[in-house]
Amino acid sequence: MKRKGLLAGGNWIVDHIKLIDCWPPEETLASILEESRSSGGSPFNILKDLSALGAPFPLEGVGLVGDDELGRWARADCRAHGIVTRQLRATAKLPTSYTDVMSVKSTGKRTFFHQRGANALLAPEHFDFSQTRAKIFHLGYLLLLDTLDSLNAAGKPRACEVLAAARAAGLLTSIDVVSEASDRFRQLVPATLPYVDYLFVNDYEASRITGIALNRDDRIRPAAVEKAAEALIGAGVRRTVVIHFPEAVYARNRTGATHWQPSLQMPKDRIKGAAGAGDALAAGVLFGLHEGWPMKRSLLLGVAAAASSLTHPSCSAGIVTADQCFALAREVGLRQLPR
Repeated sequence: MKRKGLLAGGNWIVDHIKLIDCWPPEETLASILEESRSSGGSPFNILKDLSALGAPFPLEGVGLVGDDELGRWARADCRAHGIVTRQLRATAKLPTSYTDVMSVKSTGKRTFFHQRGANALLAPEHFDFSQTRAKIFHLGYLLLLDTLDSLNAAGKPRACEVLAAARAAGLLTSIDVVSEASDRFRQLVPATLPYVDYLFVNDYEASRITGIALNRDDRIRPAAVEKAAEALIGAGVRRTVVIHFPEAVYARNRTGATHWQPSLQMPKDRIKGAAGAGDALAAGVLFGLHEGWPMKRSLLLGVAAAASSLTHPSCSAGIVTADQCFALAREVGLRQLPR
C-alpha cells in the first residue's frame, strides 16, 4: 500500500486571543480592545498550516476535544479546511482545551492562561493507525499530554506506545515538544527518540534535552547547535533532527548530511505576532519531507511559512500558499546566519 498524507495528533487547543490596553497589577482592571478565536496546539496548527500552504495530500487529525461548543467549533473548523476528523473524538469527561492569550497592544507581549482539558485524557487507545493511509504521523506537544507523558510498566512514556504503533503500521513519525521550565526533558523525551523519524525542537528544548548550552550572552552558538543535533541523532532519532530559533534553522540527518537555513528578514511593521511560528516552520518542512524534496528546499519553505505566520496575531491565519511563501522569501530576503 502506497502511503500518502499527514496524520497529526496531540494537543487540540482553541486560542482566545484578547488584545488589551495594558498588563494590570493584581486587583486592577485592563480593557479588552479586540478579541478573536483561532486554532492552537501542534496538530490543529500544523494541519491548518498545511491546508493553507496548499499541501497536495490528505490531512487528518486524531485526538480528543470536549463535547461542547468549542469542540464542535474545532471540528467544524477542521472540516472547513479539508481536514478529516474521524479520529478527532469528543468526550464528556473534560472540556475542550483552551488558552486565553492576553496580548498588550503597546508592547506585543503575550501572557497565556491554559486549560489542559480533554488533552489530558488522550491515551494510546485513542489512536487507530489501521484507519489511515497517511505517510507521516506527527505528535505534539510532548510534555503537555498528561496521559501520554505518564510512564508505563516498562518505565517509558506512553507516547512511546503510540509512536511504536505508528511505525509498525508503516508510518514515518514526527514529534515536537513544549518549552516548559522543568527537568522532565531529560526524564521523558530521550526515551521516545528511538521511535522518532523527524524531531523538531527549538534551541531551548534542544538544550534541555541534551544538556548542551546553545546560547551564550543571548547569542546562538552555531557549533553548539551542530553538537546538539549530533547528540540527538546519537540518542536515537532515526532520520532527521531540525533545530530552529529566530535567526535560522539547522537540520542534520542520520547519514551525516547537514544544512543551515537562515530565516527571512521580515520588516518589523509587518510582524503582528509570533504565536504559531514554530508550528508553521514544522508544517513547511513536513510538506517538503512528504513530497521528497531536498532538505534545502524543505527548510526554506519552513522558514518562509514561519515568516508568513508572523503577519497575523493568531497561529495560522497569516499562512499563505507554498508558492507565495517562496515569493515572500525572494521579496524580503534572508537574515545573516549566526556566527
